[in-house]
Amino acid sequence: MNTLKTERIDDIMVVKFNRPQALNAMNAEMTGEIVELFDELAKDDSVRGIIVTGEGRAFMAGADITEMAAWDAEGGREFARFSNYALSKIADISKPVIYAVNGYALGGGLELSLCGDWRIAADNAIFASPEVSLGIIPSGGGTQRLARLIGSGRAKELIFTARKITAEEAEKIGLVNKVVPADKLMDEAIASMKMALSNSSTAIRLAKEVIDSGLDMDLNNGIKAEINAVGMAFANEEKTEGVSAFLEKRKPNFNNR
Repeated sequence: MNTLKTERIDDIMVVKFNRPQALNAMNAEMTGEIVELFDELAKDDSVRGIIVTGEGRAFMAGADITEMAAWDAEGGREFARFSNYALSKIADISKPVIYAVNGYALGGGLELSLCGDWRIAADNAIFASPEVSLGIIPSGGGTQRLARLIGSGRAKELIFTARKITAEEAEKIGLVNKVVPADKLMDEAIASMKMALSNSSTAIRLAKEVIDSGLDMDLNNGIKAEINAVGMAFANEEKTEGVSAFLEKRKPNFNNR
């Protein structure tokens, strides 16, 4: 791939946006490659977790503005459709996804980070949703996912003002889970993913599905979905291994089951 770089670390796939000369701005080619790669990762059972980061000094500095200049209304809608199609490939994958935000996460970069299960930021990371300063609005699900994550009031403030915020403020408002020194970012992301992957992949998949789908349900229907998922978890052999390991006072071995 021309715009993405991958590195395998045991059962973790590290995906890097790889247009450092353009601060990893997402162009049409990168959008297509995201679709292709995450389709492959969804089918690859040997990959149990995914970490997404950027090459160079930026995570992603938004969409490639040079491509937008000539678009009319239909061009803008088509861009938004394709962007959301690509981002949904990340958001909907059943495996845990951590974003290691290593620098500027602006516009589309911020929106991409919202598609992960959690976010770890370098202490020099900068976040912003600057679209209104260009006379447009977020087009990769930003108006929806950001409000769901940090609340509508904070989302409106960030979108309406287009102001940049530090990693420290992003952690304070719940946009990121943790801030670490820049030189420790990938170590922290890998350690966090390995901690998750020491647990049952089936249970993680079911929990992720119920948490994500429950955001669009009322509480009663969310609880019903959880109850159904509990039944599926209890029917899986990883439950047998986990309970047996607990009773036998040993660590469970989920990886080879």
